[in-house]
Amino acid sequence: MITAACLYLFAPSIAEVFEASRKLGEVHPAAIPAILLLESASFACTWVLQRMALRTHGWFPVVTTQLAGNFFNRITPGGGATGTALQARMLVDAGFNATKAGTAITVQSLLITATVLALPVFALPAIILGTSVPGSLAEAAGIGMVVFALMAGVIALLLARRRPLLAVGRTIQWTVNKVRFRRPPVTGLPERLVGERNEIRRTLGERWVQAVGAAVGRWAFEYLVLLVTLYAIGASPDMWLVLLAFVAASLLAMVPFTPGGLGFVEAGLAGTLALSGITTAEALLATLVFRLMSFWLPMPVGIVAWFAFRRRYPRAREITQG
Repeated sequence: MITAACLYLFAPSIAEVFEASRKLGEVHPAAIPAILLLESASFACTWVLQRMALRTHGWFPVVTTQLAGNFFNRITPGGGATGTALQARMLVDAGFNATKAGTAITVQSLLITATVLALPVFALPAIILGTSVPGSLAEAAGIGMVVFALMAGVIALLLARRRPLLAVGRTIQWTVNKVRFRRPPVTGLPERLVGERNEIRRTLGERWVQAVGAAVGRWAFEYLVLLVTLYAIGASPDMWLVLLAFVAASLLAMVPFTPGGLGFVEAGLAGTLALSGITTAEALLATLVFRLMSFWLPMPVGIVAWFAFRRRYPRAREITQG
């Protein structure tokens, strides 16, 4: 009901963005391959980070499950939780331990989320040197940096201390056992989470440069998709203000009330891009192209990935304890 209400409220904004499809011919054709390459590189950074977190050398299960989970996230509300659950289930089918899969995806998601919240820091030198920032963009940047500080503290606490993670594990175990009717109770989850945390901490600790680089690359390449799109339609954007607009839109995409922030992102990105100094028409067209590349195009790719995964792993195995 909440999703339906949100989509109803944002329907005019979504329709306004899609009305810009009449101007798709204004996008410079030479920019299309570059935009596709940049979006692919953004996904590839996620795969690299997940391989490190899962401590595997294989590409096929990581790539296909992430694409399928991304597709499921695009058609269901939940702020990414539904896609994460599907990917974890598919990784179990591929032979990964359930706790290992869930912990790895969680750590990867937290690192990527913390990174996008930290992006406004890169715009600070330009702001200090005199770039004028509209109030709404400044507020979005401020919120992002505050939330980043909080998330960084939580991540550091969970990675460094044992007791908080044990408390999280006990809470999850108690909740799962309350809803798992007529099934054997889950036991030993807190200790398994700590064990997996230690392994991931050791793995990422040895390769922290690559991990941070992959997390930054995930958002840097997608930001470049938006920036190249703006240049491809003939706009003259301020790259630092566009960065703040991109961060604001990325935060809106995490709103759990609609699939992939549908409606929230369209309204927010078009509005914040207009604040960055480009015309309303250019903002709507750029928003349309950006969402086509980052939201709509990966959906059919995710369906293909799911079928490819099921051809290799046709049978779902039962999750085993331990």
